[in-house]
Amino acid sequence: MDEANLIAPPMVGGCKLSKSGSERFSDPTLYRSVVGALQYATITRPEISFSVNKVCLFMSNPSEQHWQAVKRILRYLNGSITLGLRLQASKSSSFSVQAYCDTDWASDPDDRRSTSGVAVCLGPKLVSWWSKKQKVVTRSSTEAEYRSLALAYAEVTWIQTLLSELHVRHSTPVVFCDNKSTVSLAHNPVLHSRTKHMELNLFFVREKVMEKSLQVIHVPAIDQYADILTKSLSPSNFTIFRDRLRVVDKHFVNPS
Repeated sequence: MDEANLIAPPMVGGCKLSKSGSERFSDPTLYRSVVGALQYATITRPEISFSVNKVCLFMSNPSEQHWQAVKRILRYLNGSITLGLRLQASKSSSFSVQAYCDTDWASDPDDRRSTSGVAVCLGPKLVSWWSKKQKVVTRSSTEAEYRSLALAYAEVTWIQTLLSELHVRHSTPVVFCDNKSTVSLAHNPVLHSRTKHMELNLFFVREKVMEKSLQVIHVPAIDQYADILTKSLSPSNFTIFRDRLRVVDKHFVNPS
């Protein structure tokens, strides 16, 4: 793809890949090889995590539509080869742990499962992130968001444990969510027939909120960093959220 036209973002805004609707790709081995290599690229390029996650779902039976999506990711990377995740030393002796969680409810056209995305920052630096499809079908956007919140806290807990073992001081972790119903449930869960199927997640998060070992705060959608990990965005929005993840051009980084 070296001589292909450059393009951004890595996936067309609003794109929904499906198992049907396109002819089978003629070389599945090539597809698996390229997509497998792209998974390594997400280690330093978090902004492609969503698009790579989507094309990974069709490894067993790729179609021409899926291969076109893979080539678009390659074209994007070719045009942004100098970008990378910026990490730098901090002068502070204590760190803040912040996580952003988001969900695209029932986004998969084949099985209507939701896509969750979580981004965890240590201070201003992104240290952990993922984008993946939820394992169950959720009956409401609130349930889907709450499952994502519980997964985000599980990730935060692991990072807290690591920091404690390294004797690194850190403040009470904060999880930012753009769904007001989910934030309300975290602070004052109402247990009734509509929430019975998600009570384990409710108690898991609520217990930590009551202990004041976790803060769950609402954040406007425009400031939801994890949005780039759950859906395909327009070029302008993609660039905005990519910058907020601190994926920058190495040629324009101030060494200081």
